[in-house]
Amino acid sequence: MSPAATPVRWPAEALWEAIAPLLPGFTVEVLPSIDSTNSELMRRARDGRLEPTLLVTEEQTAGRGRLGRDWHSAATYRDTGVVPALTFSLGLPLAPHDWSGLSLAVGVSVAQALQPVLPPEGSGHPRILLKWPNDLWLQDGRKLGGILVETATVTAPGAAVPPLVAGQSRYVVVGIGLNVLPVLADGLRTPPACLREVDTTLTAASALQRIAPPLVHALLGFAEHGFAPFQARFAQRDLLAGRAVTLSDGTQGTAHGVTEDGTLLVHTARGMQPVTSAEISVRPQ
Repeated sequence: MSPAATPVRWPAEALWEAIAPLLPGFTVEVLPSIDSTNSELMRRARDGRLEPTLLVTEEQTAGRGRLGRDWHSAATYRDTGVVPALTFSLGLPLAPHDWSGLSLAVGVSVAQALQPVLPPEGSGHPRILLKWPNDLWLQDGRKLGGILVETATVTAPGAAVPPLVAGQSRYVVVGIGLNVLPVLADGLRTPPACLREVDTTLTAASALQRIAPPLVHALLGFAEHGFAPFQARFAQRDLLAGRAVTLSDGTQGTAHGVTEDGTLLVHTARGMQPVTSAEISVRPQ
């Protein structure tokens, strides 16, 4: 008989101590399994439950990516006590002047938390880059993880709105999924990247502790100032800049970075084209 798996020690108390002073009413929840952390927080928001919440799961059975794509926590390590992917959602009321570029700001925060300084080109060390609008990749062209941002308008009568956001009714849920350990690449042309390639000491729990507090600061900063303060840092990690790309409608061109509101600029045969629609995906050629 194999020995019992050792439970993962999540830093829930440390995270609460770091974040609660910034977000009154903040809670941390860790679940062994759930369909989707984003779906759960969206359900709660629609029921009028607006408290800031960090919801973490060790297994996600019906995760969702951008445009409804599936995101599943790998089952390869099931019953081993090892969590191969970090999957969590942060929900909080937020009132930015402009929502444009939010997923890009989140990506900047996560990438910097995991790799504060980009290693030099040609050094042989992996570089965490950002693929517009909401993915984290390594520079060798493999996806490391994704970001899904959703918002809910709360209309439940008598819903309690925290003082932080009195007078507005938007609740934002930021979902993040990152491969920590190598996972099977069934159906994929290229195996996904994992955080252990960047830092061999990282676990799902330690990665969460690095990411969550800076993410809260980034979201509150975004609410005050929008995407503009993140633009230069995004440019440092822009996977697509200067590369030939193909839009989902077949248009081809060259990516030229993003504007102060997170709009992607692509130079095509018809000139410079701004790309803002959530229905447009971009892939490097």
